[in-house]
Amino acid sequence: MRALVVFESMFGNTQKVAEAIADGLSITMTADIVEVGSAGTSLEGIDLLVAGGPTHAFGMSRVSTRESAAGQAAGGVVSKSTGLREWLSEVRADGAVVATFDTKAIKPRLPGSAAHAARRMLRRRGFRPVAAPASFYVTGTTGPLAEGEEDRARAWGEQLGLAVT
Repeated sequence: MRALVVFESMFGNTQKVAEAIADGLSITMTADIVEVGSAGTSLEGIDLLVAGGPTHAFGMSRVSTRESAAGQAAGGVVSKSTGLREWLSEVRADGAVVATFDTKAIKPRLPGSAAHAARRMLRRRGFRPVAAPASFYVTGTTGPLAEGEEDRARAWGEQLGLAVT
């Protein structure tokens, strides 16, 4: 079985979570990881799609929120072009099941979730979710990840792999 983890990341926190999820998945299946701007729209040969991004303005990022994040990133952002929202509107199901995740600030604890929005979008496009959306926390707008979040992401990836295989 093969999984594809596609992520959007501004400050590198969501990328770290995606890497930990892929590591957890690799226990039960082949897991590839790709930044959303480099991801193709075909999922042929993929059994599980895991898609995630940062929560911006209560949901998935938009052009305006990515521009705002770029202004806060001293060394530039990780995802420089396409965001998760745009990619999800183009990707084809090709039989893959899906799980979604996001990163969000632990304080202030604001409502909204990129993972929930992505899951809704994917369900409307014919994907079948296999897990509830997962949120992983950062300590501030630019991070870093809260203590233990990479370990929690790795464990979530292991659970996803077991659920699918």
